[in-house]
Amino acid sequence: MLPDLDSLVLFIRAAETRNLTRAAEASFITVPAASRRLSLLEHQFKAQLFERHSRGLDLTAAGERLLVLAREVIATVHHMRAEMTNYGSGHTAVLRIHGNTSAMAQFLPADIASFHPTRPDIRLVLEECWSADAIRKLRSGDIDLGVVVEGVDTVGLATLPYRHDQLAAVAPPKLALPERVTFSDLLDHDLVGLEGGSSLTRLLEAHATGLMKPMALRVQVRSFEAVCRAVEAGLGIGVLPMQAARGTAQSMNLQVLPLADPWASRRMLLCTRTVADPTSALGALLMHLQGCAAREEAGV
Repeated sequence: MLPDLDSLVLFIRAAETRNLTRAAEASFITVPAASRRLSLLEHQFKAQLFERHSRGLDLTAAGERLLVLAREVIATVHHMRAEMTNYGSGHTAVLRIHGNTSAMAQFLPADIASFHPTRPDIRLVLEECWSADAIRKLRSGDIDLGVVVEGVDTVGLATLPYRHDQLAAVAPPKLALPERVTFSDLLDHDLVGLEGGSSLTRLLEAHATGLMKPMALRVQVRSFEAVCRAVEAGLGIGVLPMQAARGTAQSMNLQVLPLADPWASRRMLLCTRTVADPTSALGALLMHLQGCAAREEAGV
């Protein structure tokens, strides 16, 4: 016999509050009913979940493990409900897109938004992540489309060209830098970068190694805005996509100088598990995104 979801929710509440009365109240049942439900769970799992005493409840080792698993089950059920709501609201297809931080900060949200009026029957779920994470989730089947920076491992996947972005140095206003600044010039200073999981940080580390110069990352943060804030505070120089940096840096009176290195012009890729049928929902989205990129390059 499988445990019911209401009992798992009650168990989670009891585990989090360490109090049966509060857990029962939150579940809108009586304390005796709550006690019976928890006892039934222990019987079903053939394991004691709580140590009961006058001060309340303490989880046993089995209870600690069940708490982790029960939270995963309830989260999955909530996700299932959200997914079914997508279809129940009249959409014939739901596409999950993960875009790297650079694309999300510059052009991807607007390109996605302009697709909706043309295909209101398709619901798009968009999330930001690092390029490597998007590839991993694509391979596992968790998403339908990854927008990634060229250079990540896409072996076995289908890719299409999308857009370009230009990396730039973000520096305090009074710092003297060459007008045609290169990454090598920046390595003489402290740097502010994104956390190690980002493709941008890995790219910079690789080029610093190629130049045989150390890269002094004084600060690592999670967002472009946080990089600019750290630069504003005088903690170092940042390297960010130029278009994304300009919006934030302008309000902080920071310099934004394009890097002259050839590799600083990066290409974005649209990545899918297999080649998409042009008549499918995914195929329609891919054509739209490529069309957005082509119109911008043409200056339309």
